[in-house]
Amino acid sequence: MNPLRRSVSRRKFAGRIGVLALAAGAALSGLAGTASAAEDPVVASPYLYQWGGQTDPAAAMSATGVKSFTLAFMLSGGGCTPAWDGNRPLDGTDAAMIQKIRAGGGDVIPSFGGWQGNKLGPACSTPEELAGAYQKVIDAYQLKAIDLDIENTDEFENATVQDRILNAVKIAKQKNPGLRVVITMGTTPQGPNDWGKRLITQAKALGADVDVWSVMPFDFSDGGDMAAMTKSAVDGLAAQLKSTFGWDDATAYHRSGLSSMNGKTDRAGETVSVADFTAIRDYAASHHLGRLTFWATNRDCGGCSGIDQENYAFTKVVAGYTG
Repeated sequence: MNPLRRSVSRRKFAGRIGVLALAAGAALSGLAGTASAAEDPVVASPYLYQWGGQTDPAAAMSATGVKSFTLAFMLSGGGCTPAWDGNRPLDGTDAAMIQKIRAGGGDVIPSFGGWQGNKLGPACSTPEELAGAYQKVIDAYQLKAIDLDIENTDEFENATVQDRILNAVKIAKQKNPGLRVVITMGTTPQGPNDWGKRLITQAKALGADVDVWSVMPFDFSDGGDMAAMTKSAVDGLAAQLKSTFGWDDATAYHRSGLSSMNGKTDRAGETVSVADFTAIRDYAASHHLGRLTFWATNRDCGGCSGIDQENYAFTKVVAGYTG
């Protein structure tokens, strides 16, 4: 398996991989509501998705204290038009879920991309068009932040598309003062590979101000100490950021983040236990990482993640993270 490949479990319907016992309630109608005034959706926001059903976000918030979620995934609904999972409109059930999260005092950060499906990066022909697609989503939900999950080879291993995305980031930030942008990508146990390093150095060259660079330290080994490998991957990311931008250690780590996976990953032998993830959280806190998340709250229950765990065990770890 490609060590940089996003977990295939992220693409399975919830009925196959299991969801939390608390199912979603009736969808709320109306607009997505206004963005929370204080909640930062970047720092501690586990992934949540709606494929084949979803965890009730209100139940997760009540049980864990978590306030923010990273919503997956925004794809091409045909050409350069954004749509949830490539087929759900911006004003549909996802908007209702956002309203529900905000009604509970939380906020969201939509994630563009992922492994499967048609991506906006290749579908939009220019940086201006791609920035326009981002803008449609930003305007629909009055967003404070977006996550660009650049992992599929059509985006990640494509210099033209990498540059298109980075230039679109630059445009989006100019049009939306205060907008925070996260770029999420695969990694090796030692840090970003050559494509990841190129993405970072091109961000500097093009003047694309990415707020947090986040790596996915899983599906990248034959198993072993996942906490230790996660730490070394983020250390490698921070070192690359430091050398590229000339930042000091504190800034480089604060502009770094990680997106783990709870329980068994798709790589044989890889398992992230609750103890592993707690150690990862402690490492993140000691370095003041700008982002801590995992895939996914939908899998965060006994029997869902492939390991013996309590419901919401991983979400509780994220909920306690403040950067």
